[in-house]
Amino acid sequence: MPNTTSTLEERLTEVEKKLDALLTQKSQTTKSIPWWESIAGTFANNADYDEAMKLGKSYRESLRPKDAPQ
Repeated sequence: MPNTTSTLEERLTEVEKKLDALLTQKSQTTKSIPWWESIAGTFANNADYDEAMKLGKSYRESLRPKDAPQ
């Protein structure tokens, strides 16, 4: 029967190594780009997005007082 403690320690060491590698990879690929720049263009030419923006604008306008300048 294998030594469970040794196996567990080995497995934990391996997990820690993989976690370190992932964190290093993430820090190298993540630039100082603001989040909004990294998603710019995500919804380009998307009819559903355009419709959502139209409905949102309509809703916000419906909340304005009727005598407010537009």
